[in-house]
Amino acid sequence: MRELWDFLQDPELVARFQRRCGLFLVGAPHPPGGGKGTAVPNGTHINGETARGHLRARWDHQDRNCNYKHTGNGAGSPTDRSRPQYEVRNWLLHFLFLLSASLGHEIFYITCLPCIHWSLDPFLCRRLINMWTLVMYIGQVMKDLLKLPRPVSPPVVKLETRVDAEYGLPSTHAMAATAIFFTLLLSAPARVQFPFEVGLLIATTLSTLVCLSRLYTGMHSVLDVVCGVLISAVLILLTFPYWEAFDRFQLTSPISPVVALSLLLFLSYTYPELDHYSTTRGDTTTILGVCAGCSVGYWVNEQLGQTFEPEGILPVPLPAMTALAVGRGVCRFLLGVVALVGTRQIMKKLSLQILYLWYKVPKNDDNARRRKEIEVPSKFTTYTVVGLVNSILVNRAFFLLGLL
Repeated sequence: MRELWDFLQDPELVARFQRRCGLFLVGAPHPPGGGKGTAVPNGTHINGETARGHLRARWDHQDRNCNYKHTGNGAGSPTDRSRPQYEVRNWLLHFLFLLSASLGHEIFYITCLPCIHWSLDPFLCRRLINMWTLVMYIGQVMKDLLKLPRPVSPPVVKLETRVDAEYGLPSTHAMAATAIFFTLLLSAPARVQFPFEVGLLIATTLSTLVCLSRLYTGMHSVLDVVCGVLISAVLILLTFPYWEAFDRFQLTSPISPVVALSLLLFLSYTYPELDHYSTTRGDTTTILGVCAGCSVGYWVNEQLGQTFEPEGILPVPLPAMTALAVGRGVCRFLLGVVALVGTRQIMKKLSLQILYLWYKVPKNDDNARRRKEIEVPSKFTTYTVVGLVNSILVNRAFFLLGLL
């Protein structure tokens, strides 16, 4: 079992996958101590079996978090001239995997997930947000408790830098993709008519692409991705019998808004502390804030008797793809994104100004927003309001504009 663990965690396995997909490291500096990789005709360095032990030694030396101590692709600074470059030989796969990786970024969550609320069924959006929040919180906490490293570079090519200070296992991209696509697959048949086999194929394809994209971008080992998928699968199996009961509590219980706000804010403040700054706490607070806002918003809609869910006998047919329907959908998307992004910008600026004033922090001190007492309330407040706007106001505005 230990050998299997080491094999799946080996960065050379990721580098091999990248090379198979046409992504090569070019101009990599030789490892300290004179170790040399295996050169290929175009100058690309591919570390062979003899380099693996050396890489493991460096890995352990970096306090089990290679990305905190070892930034970039083998250079001490992103602007270092000796930083290795990469060569792309298959642009189709390159753009496919970059697009797939974007399915786990904030821009996807703030655009595509709300589209399900605006254009399909708020019930499905609520179910997805609940499961997304659960798996992401568990995944982020596991990362910072286990403190297992991301693959080192070289031999791996790293195409993303934002999460360099984060730990690796499990891959939260893999967790989120598995949870979102398969929760939608399990929830949609009771709400919308569609061929289940087609839905299964789409869910499997999209989640697989997201998982492979984490290997291609060099951000996770095979072990990270496999564990992410398995953890999400287990969470879906364990929670599935209770989805309906939780829906009833979330929508009808008089204490639902209080529980949502207090519990999720408590989880934000009690997030595990690290000895260095990492984006995981802020990202997790963002997710918890969105869930809190949406949970309260859906409860308010239920009390007002205007949920904007499909009317008639369920499951309903999928909306017809007429020119008018497509035009309305595009208008909803554009106006909805403007509303959410605008709300985010306003609340972010306002909350930071208030917190800077409260804690007597200079307005030009951008690093202050990393402090827990500023980051957590700022992000939680901002994204709670974003969730409220999405769940309560946007569809009502669409109704008034004749877009529903």
